[in-house]
Amino acid sequence: MAAHRRTRQRSIGGNTARTAVTIALAGAATATAFDGVGHAEPQLSPAQVKAKVDTLYKEAEVATEKYNGAEEKAETAEKHLRTLRDEAARKEDRLNSAREKLGSMAAAQYRSGGIDPAVQLALSDDPDRYLDGAAFAERVGTRQSAAVAGVRKQLREIEQLRGAAHVELTSLKARQAELKRQKKTITGKLEAARGLLARLSPAERTQYAEQGSAAGGQQRASRSSARELAPPTATKTGTSGSSGTTAAPTSRAAEAVSFAYSKLGSPYVWGATGPNAFDCSGLTQAAYRSAGVSLPRTTYAQINAGQRISRSELQPGDLVFFYSGISHVGIYVGDGQMIHAPNPSAPVRLAPIDQMPFAGATRVV
Repeated sequence: MAAHRRTRQRSIGGNTARTAVTIALAGAATATAFDGVGHAEPQLSPAQVKAKVDTLYKEAEVATEKYNGAEEKAETAEKHLRTLRDEAARKEDRLNSAREKLGSMAAAQYRSGGIDPAVQLALSDDPDRYLDGAAFAERVGTRQSAAVAGVRKQLREIEQLRGAAHVELTSLKARQAELKRQKKTITGKLEAARGLLARLSPAERTQYAEQGSAAGGQQRASRSSARELAPPTATKTGTSGSSGTTAAPTSRAAEAVSFAYSKLGSPYVWGATGPNAFDCSGLTQAAYRSAGVSLPRTTYAQINAGQRISRSELQPGDLVFFYSGISHVGIYVGDGQMIHAPNPSAPVRLAPIDQMPFAGATRVV
């Protein structure tokens, strides 16, 4: 009977089936992984490379403006800290003089039979002990009382200044940390952009540089290349340079436009405000600085630095802003054109204002 018993076959179910599936999937994953080793970097078309580079440059420019803002605030905090420290030092000098006078009083009292407790407290190196015992000042004569009260006031002022300096120092350290973070972001974006551009042929890189900005693929720079060496349409006297152009509304605006023309071809360097290299807001700030006007450092501050105007009201010298985050700025020069510092792939140049998403305009007054 036993000889006719059929051998029991285990079904491919339960743990056995799961194990088989796991092994199969693992094998497939391994094969896929090995296939992917040689294709870690996807093959991008020139148009895809350019689009990615445009995005990286835009993100780097946003970070640049944040860096510029943090740098401006750090400089303000550092200047305020120096002022507080200088003021504290001057007050300490006056305090030392006042304490020397009290010391002379103490010496005179000692010679005449003892030192008054109030004078002892005023000469103490422990301000808290002095302030706690200031009531003793009422026991001395009018002259000594006034002197002790003066020392007490100066001690309090110095402590307040030291407290304010500590707060300012904390603020400065926070700004410096922000600068470091934004610098890391900027350099990372620019390095990634350089790596992508290296995939293009020399001719394609030249073509990209000629296009100048994120919208260059949609509108060729040929619209502006013919004007790159043209003289400013706005002059210091406020007259038109040619038919169909509009004069600058003020001599300062004309001076700013003239400055911008003089910087055509200057390289873009993030964080730079001249005299030989610029980022976008650095160029507009330098242009108006040449005309005796102080502008804030960042795009999002510059847009509020004058009278807001519509696109239809633009005149030479007006500042034009782009993107929803107000991350780019140029200086309008007439005939639908602006001068701006595009990005590291292109120098300061003339370009149509419809090359990027228009966000607003300001007339510096």
